[in-house]
Formats: sequence, structure tokens, C-alpha cells
Amino acid sequence: MNALFLALLLVADDAPATMDPAAIPNYTRVRPGLAVAGKPSPSALAHLREQGFKTVIDLRMPTEGLEEEKASVEGQGLKYVSVPFTSATFSLADALKVKGVLDDPASGPVLLHCAAANRAGGVLAVIEAKNGKSLEQAIEEGKKAGLKSDAMVEAVKRVVAEPAPKP
Repeated sequence: MNALFLALLLVADDAPATMDPAAIPNYTRVRPGLAVAGKPSPSALAHLREQGFKTVIDLRMPTEGLEEEKASVEGQGLKYVSVPFTSATFSLADALKVKGVLDDPASGPVLLHCAAANRAGGVLAVIEAKNGKSLEQAIEEGKKAGLKSDAMVEAVKRVVAEPAPKP
């Protein structure tokens, strides 16, 4: 009986395996407790808590409509984290901020998203590279999570080459 209870707890702390593409485009569960996606619809945003998420990391720029999402997410008692960037402005500091949230066990399950999952995949590629994967392996992992554009792939390469910040 204890094993069943533990299994239920573990499932409760996971991101859904799939989502309706009309509600959350380009949705991919990357690993237990982490999903990446494009911009959720207003209806999907209103039900993130019911889906089991605890934290939403939004990589979109302020001009892409963050305020409504922030209000919806926080209105459900979830944590909302904004790390806005474009392929031109993406930096190691952005990736490390996302990594800090992902590394916090209290954050998960996490929905990491941008407009189409391209930036989300890029962030994950940088994190994977900084965690020891080769650049090629990291970019492949990023592509599985939504990394698509040549500009973002080039941004990943540039950011991976940045020196780590001094403590």
C-alpha cells in the first residue's frame, strides 16, 4: 500500500504527458516535473493548477502580453517567473535564472514557455551544455523541446561560449 501511495505522489508532482495542441501549442514533457511549450491559450492558462503545475516560466518579451498571463497564473496561487529575451538578447544570465528555478524542488512541476517553444528549447540546450553535454548533444535536446530557428541555434552557441559568472 505504501508503494501505491508513493507512486500517486510522484504522479501528482509531474507535468501532464500531453496537452491539446489548440490549448498549449508545441507542448512537450521533457522530463518528470518539466514541460516546455508555446504560448498557452487563455483557457489553458486558467487551468494550469488543475493540470498539476506549480510554476510557470515565461520567456516572452513584455510586448508579447505578459501582464494577463501573470495575473491568471498568480490568481491560481502559482508562481510566475518572467525571463524575457529574444535570440539577439539571450544571455547566460537568462539561462542560469531559468536553471535556478528548475533546480528548486519546490518549483515543480514547471511549465517553461515562450511564444512557440523555440526560446524554451534554446534555454534547455544551454542548460544541458553547461551540465556537461556536448554542444551538439545539447542542441539536439533543445530541438526535441522546440528549438527551431537558425537565429536561436546561433544564440545557443554564443551563450554556451560565454564564461560562467564569478560568484
